[in-house]
Amino acid sequence: MNSDIEIIKGRLTLLFKRRPKTRYWLMLTNDTYDQTYNLFFNSQRVNERLQSVPLYKLANYDLADLENLLKALRQDIKLTIEFVGFTGERWPASQKLIQRKRVPLE
Repeated sequence: MNSDIEIIKGRLTLLFKRRPKTRYWLMLTNDTYDQTYNLFFNSQRVNERLQSVPLYKLANYDLADLENLLKALRQDIKLTIEFVGFTGERWPASQKLIQRKRVPLE
């Protein structure tokens, strides 16, 4: 798991440019067909198109491991994380809902 975090952080430092008038966030998708979690880096400048770059694919399809990975990642990275495909699912440790409503992408 530590190697996953280091890979994600390394790729984020290459993509995160700190431009003015630009919104940055991460999007985590639940791919139920391939049984993987996909992490994307999204950025959008004012009046420009959304840019979404595939950041990492987590082959370990375990929600408890994903929860631990996100806890460790959030200690260093302060970007918003948008969840897609997790409607109605709960985190194993805290039992909090991951995603309340479906996103138009689903």
